[in-house]
Amino acid sequence: MSDLDGPEIEILPLPLDAWHRARGGRMVEFAGYHMPVQYEGIMAEHLWVRESAGLFDVSHMGQLVFTGEGADVALEALLPGDIKGLGEARMRYSLLLAENGGILDDLMVTRRGDEIYMVVNGATKYDDIAYLLDHLSDDITINILEDQALLAVQGPGAVTALSRIVPGVEALVFMTAGAFDWNGTPLWISRSGYTGEDGFEISVPAEAAAALADALTAEPEVKPIGLGARDSLRLEAGLPLYGHDLDPETTPVMADLGFALSKRRREEGNFMGAERILLEREQGAVTKRVGLVVEGRQPVREGAAVIDGEGSDVGKVTSGGFAPTLGAPIAMAYVPVAMTAPGTVIQIAQRGKVHQATVTAMPFVPHRYVRAGGK
Repeated sequence: MSDLDGPEIEILPLPLDAWHRARGGRMVEFAGYHMPVQYEGIMAEHLWVRESAGLFDVSHMGQLVFTGEGADVALEALLPGDIKGLGEARMRYSLLLAENGGILDDLMVTRRGDEIYMVVNGATKYDDIAYLLDHLSDDITINILEDQALLAVQGPGAVTALSRIVPGVEALVFMTAGAFDWNGTPLWISRSGYTGEDGFEISVPAEAAAALADALTAEPEVKPIGLGARDSLRLEAGLPLYGHDLDPETTPVMADLGFALSKRRREEGNFMGAERILLEREQGAVTKRVGLVVEGRQPVREGAAVIDGEGSDVGKVTSGGFAPTLGAPIAMAYVPVAMTAPGTVIQIAQRGKVHQATVTAMPFVPHRYVRAGGK
């Protein structure tokens, strides 16, 4: 490597690095870490999660804790969600916004006693922290939980398996969380995840992560699952991936994430980028994220162009792949508003070939969250 190449970026191991390798995990670089992309195969792992339960290592994500009087109100200047109104152990999906209304990250926020617990994306966590430090007052302290691993158990068998190991988790419902004890090890567990399936995310001290992973995979319902199946599951669930379907040039309205704009916050209009976002919400954005079912068997991939009748680029595919549950290729793309109605047939150009696709409502596969009241 010459001096012109610059410093080599170090790829870091996760706390479970050796655990994954010992179980045949094929490791790849993702978000600055070595992570397992698959064990026995993406298709088999995907279908196992749909019928039973999978263990995902998501320790690359950033776990942050905010303390200080008024931390919830301070965060509302940067997030469009109702953080102040969050009840104890309640969670909310929200967005870190730039001054122009673009999305810097999507994240989860939970009220945890006198503090706010936040989980951010792995690839953006250090940029997020720098941005938060720049915009929050010195009265608010940000603690980065670098000694905590984060594991997700997802699938219809997740509650059965986890409740054997950690009794009481079955009382949680979607978007609620709580503190639990596992053989003297403190766990923070939320009933949430990013697969569209029922499941849990578990924050565990890094030194106990391998023992917990062993205990979970000893249950007959649970197998370790890699990044490949996590991606195909979240695509079937119609969930955007930051850095692909979301970026600083994309607003919440363009991304079809209007639900993240809480009513009180819309009325107050006092969050970052509010002027542009509220105008787009009223008048409509120029482009919007949609779901696509692609004809044939060949998937279209990120970067493929949506074209009009003259062959001009008018949009872009941001995620695409084969949907194992549906047995067909699906994708998400940004297209002009005139092309967003379900049933609209569009054309996609990829490697010199034109594919037909039909706009469809998302999620592609219904979510199976367990909500309060059984709804």
